[in-house]
Amino acid sequence: MGLYDKYILPKFLNCACGSKPINYQRQKVVPLAKGKVLDIGIGSGLNIPFYNSDKIDKVIGIDPSHELIDLAKELANDSKASIELVIGSAESIPYPDNFFDTVLVTYTMCTIPNVAIANKEMWRVLKDDGRLIFCEHGLAPDKKISKWQNRIDPFWGKIAGGCHLNRDIQKLITDAGFSFESLDKMYIPSTPKFAGYNYWGIGKK
Repeated sequence: MGLYDKYILPKFLNCACGSKPINYQRQKVVPLAKGKVLDIGIGSGLNIPFYNSDKIDKVIGIDPSHELIDLAKELANDSKASIELVIGSAESIPYPDNFFDTVLVTYTMCTIPNVAIANKEMWRVLKDDGRLIFCEHGLAPDKKISKWQNRIDPFWGKIAGGCHLNRDIQKLITDAGFSFESLDKMYIPSTPKFAGYNYWGIGKK
């Protein structure tokens, strides 16, 4: 791991993913989590302040980055919710089938190297009556914007920790076996359109 990935990238991601418009999106979805929760790509813990601790039995936050998990520890310790932080990969979730009441994934599907496998894993560990709660940025519906997303994507990933601008989030979720209880989409304000088209809602088995 280079100096950029170890020391600069975690702080860059924490800042970029903690902007006011993105936190407003988190506020829409994170409080919906309940029961035993798996927070996929918990990163620096930006979801933690938005959990409704009265509805939470336990949150297990999984992320492959030691540096980001270290940033999350203080927020986890200060939270009223019970939070366990785990180093691990969404492509191989170390929990049994039908284990979680909620799987929460926010601004993470863009970065997972094999997101199709990861989404299948989310489906596997979710209880049959559980809910996938998601908020992600991805492929824009406007051809001019999506063309720019495709052009910028190879360079964007190099500076943004492998983030992809042009993943079709809706299709990725349905391809994993989920249907939608709710789905909203829009460009979020004060964000460049190439990185600002958001999908959020609730998926179910």
